[in-house]
Amino acid sequence: MEHSKVIVGLGSCGIAAGGNKVYQKIQSLKDSDNLGFVLEKTSCIGMCYREPLVEVVDDMGSWLYGDVDEKRAIEIISQHLVNKSPVKEYLVKSDLFETPDDQFFKGQVKIALRDCGYINPESIEEYEARNGYQALKKIAGEKVTQESVIQSILDSGLRGRGGGGFSTGLKWRFARNSQSDSKYVICNADEGDPGAFMDRSLLEGDPHAVIEGMIICAYAIGANGGVIYCRAEYPLAIHRLNIALDQARKKGYLGQDIAGISGFNLDISVKEGAGAFVCGEETALMASIEGKRGMPAKRPPFPAVRGLWGKPTNINNVETYANVPWIISNGAEKYASYGTEKSKGTKVFALTGKIVRGGLVEVPMGMTIRDIIYKLGGGIKDNKRFKAVQLGGPSGGCIPEHLIDTPIDYDSVTATGAIMGSGGMVVMDETTCMVDMARFFLDFTQKESCGKCTFCRIGTKRMLEILTRICEGNGQEGDIESLEELAYQIKDSSLCGLGQTAPNPVLTTLRYFRDEYEAHIRDKKCPARNCKQLLTYEIIPENCNGCTVCAKNCSVDAISGNRKEVHTIDQSRCIKCGICYTKCKFEAILVY
Repeated sequence: MEHSKVIVGLGSCGIAAGGNKVYQKIQSLKDSDNLGFVLEKTSCIGMCYREPLVEVVDDMGSWLYGDVDEKRAIEIISQHLVNKSPVKEYLVKSDLFETPDDQFFKGQVKIALRDCGYINPESIEEYEARNGYQALKKIAGEKVTQESVIQSILDSGLRGRGGGGFSTGLKWRFARNSQSDSKYVICNADEGDPGAFMDRSLLEGDPHAVIEGMIICAYAIGANGGVIYCRAEYPLAIHRLNIALDQARKKGYLGQDIAGISGFNLDISVKEGAGAFVCGEETALMASIEGKRGMPAKRPPFPAVRGLWGKPTNINNVETYANVPWIISNGAEKYASYGTEKSKGTKVFALTGKIVRGGLVEVPMGMTIRDIIYKLGGGIKDNKRFKAVQLGGPSGGCIPEHLIDTPIDYDSVTATGAIMGSGGMVVMDETTCMVDMARFFLDFTQKESCGKCTFCRIGTKRMLEILTRICEGNGQEGDIESLEELAYQIKDSSLCGLGQTAPNPVLTTLRYFRDEYEAHIRDKKCPARNCKQLLTYEIIPENCNGCTVCAKNCSVDAISGNRKEVHTIDQSRCIKCGICYTKCKFEAILVY
């Protein structure tokens, strides 16, 4: 037992699931029974659907336990650590035999997420033990030139992982070629879609990878100042970032003459944002850092020429920077061996929605949507039919079932009307109303509009009003045409990416699910039986035995009938709450 380790996953997902209580219980068992194992913390390994996770590493191998509560923790310590008998029924991954959850990892290639779940994110020594800061040391030791570093990033094919997919190396070259007495590197960790969970998990699980990537970028472009712009709603990420930055300073990775490179001086600070979605746009982000209201500015000039405080600036997101040290250490050719001709490397996705195995996955570009959902994600919950996937966050698009074999690469995804974005992947099943889904996402982007552009500020509001009417059963002929006209005007007339992409959920659902809009407007029916105001509840006489349960639970007394007699529903009084449907045990309520 003296050489055994117990590691508890304490990323935000693990903590939310009760990981801290599990950690405290194991700590108390260790202390009270004077057990000799080492207790450590780590972050999310991506298997969020199995949190809290506890790993035991002993002379037999590695054993990962899932859905661990305090009771299971006692059992695992007593049976596995004391009696040397792993508790197989709780295992989700093991070195010695396969489990059903192994499929979650098969097909994944972890580059950006390479250390997440494998190190204590608050220990720079553990990061260094897994080749951390070796890329920076390689640049210093081999006297690699700035242009050579940029050329490696270009040769790797790395494209920005935050949205548009612009060439990272080209972006760096633009900033390097700008002449100035000072330059900046910024990490955008403020994206507000489901993919932001990926950013947060990376910062919580491997902050030094992001910091090292920023340092290498700063060296390549000649920057001497750095900022990580992180939303304040991520307190654990900010806490671990600040610890990592202090450690990097003490080790000489930040400060003066970094890594022995004469004249290379850099420090990085954390700027806490207020969680405005528009600040994911680079000019709005820089305005926020400068203490101004986060609103986008016209481009050109681009940040590489005139950015933060009027100086040349490079901005990449969390995942982009995390890839950089791996590329420098392993070579551009190795990175480019993953993916497709125009989309190299890997991509991290936050897999969520009506999916069996939800969490963080990192896959080679080119893997199909089908393989991600059915192989890694385990398919649709409750054996329901796959209907669509929302890709690219609130301003992404919905990709339908018949395009499920679309490969995940920038060009293929864009061709569907969706966007890669920062990696949100929301899976929907047959019970999802696509009109309501479009309304839901547009409601978010409309609220997050900074208001600078008239078409974005007012146009999205008009679109939201139309969608709300349609979902409430008050849709009118001409609504579909009005939505399309407004959508294209907003896309063409908005200044920044928020307005330019906000109509995407509406346009893609109109493109692939127009029949659902028509059913809502013309037939006043919701095919997915999701929009409450469009539902009708009736009692099936032959199934009703007069048990009175439905009547007793109806809050508006819309159901009448004597005991052991067939009941009826007064449609004029029914508020369509659905409680009768959920309470009936005899399938006597028909919903249509």
